[in-house]
Amino acid sequence: MRRAFIPLGLLALLAACRQGGGEPAQGEGLIATDPVIARALHDPLMSDPDLASRNEAAAAIGFADSAALPVLAGSSETAAAAREAMRIELLESGALPDLPPASKARGPALLGPMSGPLELLAAVGAPGTCARGLTEDFALAANLPPAAAIPPRAMVVQAGASKAKGCALRIVRYLTPAAPEVVLQYHHVRARRAGLASTRHAAPGDSIAATGKGVERLTVSLRKAANGLTGVTLVYRAAN
Repeated sequence: MRRAFIPLGLLALLAACRQGGGEPAQGEGLIATDPVIARALHDPLMSDPDLASRNEAAAAIGFADSAALPVLAGSSETAAAAREAMRIELLESGALPDLPPASKARGPALLGPMSGPLELLAAVGAPGTCARGLTEDFALAANLPPAAAIPPRAMVVQAGASKAKGCALRIVRYLTPAAPEVVLQYHHVRARRAGLASTRHAAPGDSIAATGKGVERLTVSLRKAANGLTGVTLVYRAAN
């Protein structure tokens, strides 16, 4: 099976830095190679229907076992179950505030499967040089800061991170059968409980933009995905 290109552009970026005849650049070949880890993160785990290997014309992400991952469809039942799971999780930590109305101000740029590393970094005010330190591994989605937590029943498509000084970042793309408003409320509440000031935006697309101390930033950008699912791109920059 051929490998597909990663939408973060990590492999392309790192390969471009590789010097002829030398060893592979650090971080090259970062596609997750262990499908067991990938499937264990969330149940059910699947690849993005928009980019699945069954539609090679639009393929932009994948890993060695991607063709074996089922392309699932959302439904009213799965949407309701995802919503209930989110509510139960959030209610464990206190009352659940309502989702505020969207700000009249334009929010961050719309992020999607084809957004490059510079777009993703710019969404949280990180310099483009931080792209050099990004690594990719599905296991990163299993250990996220509270402000960047992803909801139950989320189906992780991609996870990346950087631990470099001034570039402490987490990037996660996932799919969920939950409605956009439910997803926005989940991340709004999570951000507020982590001490960030959170704002909802409707333009240029549904999103949550939150700011904390120092350079701490969170951007959650939503899009309508195939098969009735909601596609989410989350970028978090830590305060250090």
